[in-house]
Parts: sequence; C-alpha cells; structure tokens
Amino acid sequence: MLKTSHLTVACLIAALSGIALGQGSEALLARGQYLMNGPVACANCHMPRDNKGLPAYKKGLSGGMRFDDPMFTAYAPNITPDTETGIGLWTDAQLAKAIREGIRPDGSVIGPPMPISFYKHLSDADLSAIIAYLKAQPAIKNKVEKSSYRMPLPPNYGPPVHDVATPSSADTLVYGQYLANIAHCMDCHDPRKSNGMLDVAHQGAGGQVFPGPWGKSLARNITPDKSGLKDWSDTQIARAIRNGVDRNGEHYKPPMAFDWYKNINDTDMAALIAHLRSLPPQPLGGKE
Repeated sequence: MLKTSHLTVACLIAALSGIALGQGSEALLARGQYLMNGPVACANCHMPRDNKGLPAYKKGLSGGMRFDDPMFTAYAPNITPDTETGIGLWTDAQLAKAIREGIRPDGSVIGPPMPISFYKHLSDADLSAIIAYLKAQPAIKNKVEKSSYRMPLPPNYGPPVHDVATPSSADTLVYGQYLANIAHCMDCHDPRKSNGMLDVAHQGAGGQVFPGPWGKSLARNITPDKSGLKDWSDTQIARAIRNGVDRNGEHYKPPMAFDWYKNINDTDMAALIAHLRSLPPQPLGGKE
C-alpha cells in the first residue's frame, strides 16, 4: 500500500531538489498524501494493473490503464513528474487547470473517464496539496497510448474554477457531500442515460456495469432504499467502503477503490456515511 513510507520519499525527493520543507510544506504534503491515498484515490485509475486487474504498486502513477466504452477507448495518462512522458514540465497552475477544469497546457480538453464534473469541487487548499504530492513522487518514464473518442468532446466544462473553500468537518452533511464529490462516488454509482450522461435525477442508485480483467462488476445502490443501504449499519457501510466486503461477506470487484478508501479516517468516513444516508431513496438503477 502507498502509506507513510511515501511521505518520507516525498520529503527526501523535495530535499534533494533543493526545496526547503518548512512545517507548512510538510503539512501540505501530508494532506496531499492522505487525499491521494484515501478519498480522492487517483491511483485507482492512474496506477497500472496486472492481467488480473490488481494494482501494480511499484509502477506508481505512471498510467496506462485502459477504459473501454462504446463511446471511447481511453488510457489513464502518466501523472508522475517524468519530463518526457508525464507531468514534469507542467506548472502548478497548469496542473490545477487540468485537474479541476479538464484543460491540458496545450488547450486540449481531457475526456472521460476523468471526473471533471466532480473534481471542480476540489477546494483550493486540497488542490494545492494534491499537486504538491504529485510533484514529489518519483518520475517514471512510461509513454501511454493516446485516448480516442467516438463522440465530440465539449469545448470546456464550464467557467474557470477558483476561490473554493474547504468545508468545515464540523458541518457533517456539507463536508460529507464534499468528500463524496472529490471521491467522485457518483461517477460510478449514478445510473447513466442512453446517451452516456449521468442520470443525476437518480443519484446514487447504481446499476452501471464495469467490465475489466476482473470480469464484470455492478455499481451498487448507495441510497437509503431497501435495494440499497436502508438496513445497513454504519459499521457495515464503512467495511464495504474500506475493505470491499458487503454485509454478507461478498467481496466487491474493481473499479471500487477500496485499496485506497481503506485509508479514509474515521471522521471523514462518518461524514461520508451521513451524506449517503441523506440521499433520497432510489430503486436500483433508478428504475421503478
């Protein structure tokens, strides 16, 4: 797992690069490490996987995971600081624009499955922490194939995003919704319409099917409906998120990011669960 040892590596790399790490920088890296290896879970897509669909931890965030969809064939890019095949030449501002607005330094638009509609909610502080963490990772050379789309991409995902504050964890429901957004839970757990767009009117109802080396996995209903989490305890929900095991002992398959969600702390988990319980109950897949 990518845990405390990576923060040590990050600090060492920064020190060798001549960057003086004060208390503020260390706190920024620690927050970035937590977000990346916890709720935001970027490695769930940007870390290569073996032929069984298991994360290849030694290959870091060097990309290459393939996503097959009727409308696109996409490959997760290399987001290590390699200057030839990764983000090594990108400025902080360029990284921020790519993550939160879906625009690369060359002006091109990032297509799905990058969850821009959710990442636009990232606060300025948390975005800075993620960028600091990304830049502190080992550079890994890995040229990734270019994604191809059989649909028009939008010219942009809306106006520029700035001045986003991190909600207080004391406001449990608001903070829980923030965590659900930056963890892009609904990108998988919302049903999709026939045109491929998310059916936000049935938020959290599940029903999407994800093929991969693991076979096929079904996004579960995470609303308080009887077909969802209505009769689940908080402990059972937390176990499902962190360990990928439902209340009957069934193991979930990827792309559920339990390899990273297991690091979500208790305060954040409680807020996330409170948010899920506040959703309107929906039938599985949004179908009556």
